[in-house]
Amino acid sequence: MMSIQRGTALNWQLVANQFQGLQGRHPGTWPIVPRLLCALGVSLLVIMAGGWLVWTAQWEELASGQAEEVRQKQDFAEKVRQAGHLDILRQQKAQVQSQVEKLEQQLPGKSEMDALLSEINQAGINRGLQFELFKPGQVRLHDFYAELPIEIKLTGNYHALAGFTSDIANLQRIVTLDRIAITQLREGVQSFEGVIHTFRYLDKDEVAAQKKAAEESKKRGNK
Repeated sequence: MMSIQRGTALNWQLVANQFQGLQGRHPGTWPIVPRLLCALGVSLLVIMAGGWLVWTAQWEELASGQAEEVRQKQDFAEKVRQAGHLDILRQQKAQVQSQVEKLEQQLPGKSEMDALLSEINQAGINRGLQFELFKPGQVRLHDFYAELPIEIKLTGNYHALAGFTSDIANLQRIVTLDRIAITQLREGVQSFEGVIHTFRYLDKDEVAAQKKAAEESKKRGNK
């Protein structure tokens, strides 16, 4: 046993001796063990550098693919959830469409505006009111409808004026009142001033003109 230990220690001593006196010598003249370790170290460095250059892009691609997989799974889960509510969404769409159609029926066409203005005027006459002013203003075009403000001034008793506003509210067409002002003229007679807003839907030519104007405005804004 003692001889084996001495032999092992001697071998390690021989290896250690090969690393002495290497400074200043060309690696080609080094003993076999230092040369082998040096070659092994250089090989490891080359492998690590090559792996870093080649594998980094692959690691990034792998991470990107994993993130995309997670996103697609989330999108799929969301679409499955939405599909489960598809029938409800269709019912809601049908209800909204029905409401839109009812509202459209309350909007007169361009050719029907004269009849609507006549109805408003007749509502005041039927209540025994006297029109001092009935002045349509400038038509205001919106995306899908046009608005016509009308300045009015009537005189009559309070109950007749209240009945007139009720009649306006109950018209089949959409008509609103604002900027209302009531002034006492004399006993039992009041002056009623306000602005009536009437609405109509745009015809096809007006809708096309509105879209064209919006596109041109958007182009000017992007310049």
